[in-house]
Amino acid sequence: MIDKKEISSLIYLLDDSDEEVIEQIESKILSFGYEAIPFLEEASLNEEEVLRLKRMQRIIRELRKTEILRDLTFWKQHDSADLLKGLLILERVEYPHTDHQEVNKQLEKIRLDAWLEFNYDLTSFEQVKVLNYIFFKVHRFKGNAEEYHDIQNSCISKVLENRSGNPVSLGIIYSLIAQRLNIPVYGVNLPQHFVLGYKNIEGLEILKSFNDESSLTHGETNEVMFYINPFTEGLILNADSIKSFLKQLEVEPRPEYFNVCSNVEILKRVLRNMLFSYEKVKQHDKSEIIQKLLGSL
Repeated sequence: MIDKKEISSLIYLLDDSDEEVIEQIESKILSFGYEAIPFLEEASLNEEEVLRLKRMQRIIRELRKTEILRDLTFWKQHDSADLLKGLLILERVEYPHTDHQEVNKQLEKIRLDAWLEFNYDLTSFEQVKVLNYIFFKVHRFKGNAEEYHDIQNSCISKVLENRSGNPVSLGIIYSLIAQRLNIPVYGVNLPQHFVLGYKNIEGLEILKSFNDESSLTHGETNEVMFYINPFTEGLILNADSIKSFLKQLEVEPRPEYFNVCSNVEILKRVLRNMLFSYEKVKQHDKSEIIQKLLGSL
């Protein structure tokens, strides 16, 4: 438990001119960990001393970076079955105050709309047809080709809000909805693109957990029945389509380009997109955080 008087006194001293003293003060505040952030944010709201404010902001950034790195490392080791949880950790780099309950609420709204249209006697293609209708027509999700590299396209709360995103973010949301309906749709990590694969599961049972390809129960195979392009309103593709795409890129076909990928690989893809977005606008402090997060995966 942080002593409010102690941290307030330390914050007050952040305008000291002696760099060694400042280093000791910052080190002490950092030792409090993530719990110090609310005190620093509250103090910064009414701070008029520019130097003190800059130092507080620097400490807040460092605390957030440390906490995000710790949480992502824990996620990889213990929670990687939960793709949404991992995404929300990454989102804190840009939007530290995202309402997680609101994100879940919006995902559930889309799931419910699809469920009301659903009939589990439908074939796999018919299931995807319903999902496409709900996702792209009713909720009007679309690819953001005009601002493709905008950081908002990599943040799930903003994609849900704006109803537009890049192939990875649209694919993630689509697959989250599908899996909550017990439909085996997962990410496929193509070079320079991201699509979804409908897994061929014989005797499909309830998924043990959402978002995790490894949670499939009986009858698991390595075959993908067909592919879905979330950036072009759910266009259905087959293996020959993937081969043609790779041929255009002059990329040698590999087995991993035709099979679903892990949640860790999906988060790496999101992080690389975020890194490009930050470097494009020269946000070097956030680029540095992203590079460390990539290293942790």
